[in-house]
Amino acid sequence: MPERIVREDLRNLAIIAHVDHGKTTLVDGLLRQCGAFSDHQVVAERVMDSGDLERERGITIKSKSTAVDYEDVRIQLVDTPGHADFGGEVERVLGMVDSVLLLVDSVEGVMPQTRFVLRKALEHGLGPILVINKIDRPEERAEAVLDEVFDLLVELGANDEQLDFPVVYASAKLGQASAEYGAPMKDLRPLLDSIIEHAPPPQVDVDGPLQFQAVTLGYDSFVGRLVIGRVERGELVRGDQVVRLPEEGRPEPFRVTKLFGTQGIERVELERARAGDIVILAGVDSIEIGDTICDPATQESRPRIAIDPPTIKVNFLVNTSPFAGREGRFVTSRQLGERLERESLGNISIRIDDTGKQDTFTVAGRGELQIAVLIETMRREGYEFAVSRPEIILREIDGKTCEPVEEVVIDVPEGSAGSVMEKLAERKGRMLSMEHTGDRIHLQFIVPSRCLFGYRNEFMTDTRGEGILYRSVRDYEPHAGELGRRKVGGIIATAQGQTTPHAIFKIQERATLFLPPGEIVYEGQIVGEARRPGDLNVNVCRAKKLDNMRAAGKDDNPIITPYRKLTIESAIEWIEADELLEVTPQNLRLRKRLLSASLRKR
Repeated sequence: MPERIVREDLRNLAIIAHVDHGKTTLVDGLLRQCGAFSDHQVVAERVMDSGDLERERGITIKSKSTAVDYEDVRIQLVDTPGHADFGGEVERVLGMVDSVLLLVDSVEGVMPQTRFVLRKALEHGLGPILVINKIDRPEERAEAVLDEVFDLLVELGANDEQLDFPVVYASAKLGQASAEYGAPMKDLRPLLDSIIEHAPPPQVDVDGPLQFQAVTLGYDSFVGRLVIGRVERGELVRGDQVVRLPEEGRPEPFRVTKLFGTQGIERVELERARAGDIVILAGVDSIEIGDTICDPATQESRPRIAIDPPTIKVNFLVNTSPFAGREGRFVTSRQLGERLERESLGNISIRIDDTGKQDTFTVAGRGELQIAVLIETMRREGYEFAVSRPEIILREIDGKTCEPVEEVVIDVPEGSAGSVMEKLAERKGRMLSMEHTGDRIHLQFIVPSRCLFGYRNEFMTDTRGEGILYRSVRDYEPHAGELGRRKVGGIIATAQGQTTPHAIFKIQERATLFLPPGEIVYEGQIVGEARRPGDLNVNVCRAKKLDNMRAAGKDDNPIITPYRKLTIESAIEWIEADELLEVTPQNLRLRKRLLSASLRKR
């Protein structure tokens, strides 16, 4: 048995929480507390959310690591996504840490994603350090939230050691914390002290043969592919000859040319890394997630990283509309296939399946948001393509056809609760609980995933924009039966041309338009939503006939109602099986698969 040593100079932790509970803001505070920023340095809020989409949406999409030094101890932190659709990022990084900081909002308490990330942490045998965040809010209910977390741990089967968790009360936004409820807060030292005291240091074999596993991939325009992982055994030394063990195929030898660690938000070059260190390998484009890097003399592969399978799938198709190729730089099936293949290598929660058709690719993922982020990323890179309606992925369990179901937590004004409960009952949802908190009602449902397609827009309308809705995949249950189609039809353009105020004014009383006057459309494009079931074919390019009489007189000036601007999420939720979303770098368009009205009648 190799001798393992305890590295008291190191702590490895992942920060896990439900979306919007303050993980990335807390990392900002810890970096400031430990002097990662100089006094004159201007730092953006949520500095770890470095991607454009992350900043625009205010969410973490990719896990990122950082490190701070506190009292001669190096604390390596991994900031994880809080949204359920990016749960694959959380599952991967839990294998390279020894403890977790579990953040819970002092007002919202335990939410669906709290349950998911905590269950995964317990499965890895990790003990939590509970941080009850946003303690500065006047409506905080920290003591009740502490009881909720304890009850959740018991429900998830935590052992006695995991149930004996330390608690820190904090305001990440203010950069303050306290080890006791109600005690005065000054800075984040109580949290750092709790990490040093309660997070177990890694027990590692420093003298054994090298073993390192790739957990996350990144990219740098200067050094190429970045491979982030933890040295599990031995030492990783720059300049050494090592071997990559792929899932399939022969071992591949290579030399370690670039090795990085992190210090605050900076990447620093390293000469060597010891067992327990979380480091970044650069310049090796062939490495994939789950691959083991080891000593050539001792080629032992670590278990592959296993994550929950995808729950929904969509088809990505080559764009065949009359406007194809006008706006995108990458439009062919080969370019589309290569880009999706690269995505599947860097994100193992995305799966690409062959459809047997050269121009169609099936992309399976965790939810609509994950698919929407992929679509938005690709369109910004210059890709042009079409996307089908999402479908759920069925599984056979004990001889029964089962589908994914989601835990839905809703917070709505009292006056809107009736319509929300009625709509979710129609969508085969069953209510688990209902609580009154002042003039608002807190509802908890279990709803099949497919029944929630297109519901968010309805929900925001029913609650006048005041409702809050959270979703997280919970489990698989027997198929709940067929669901009715969309209750409203589409407004379909019958001719190619430019939309006119005259035509839109005539139709807007019976429809909600998706585009303003002056837009170029083609036959078969969906330009709006009708108020009744069934599609309506309309010539939205029709101009007003002008003669001498009309030109001389005073005509009425049409008042155009504001149109509904489509987003990727709302568009893929809205479309039916016979419709597509056309995605280009400049536009989102809805269209029928068969553009000709005469062909659709057959």
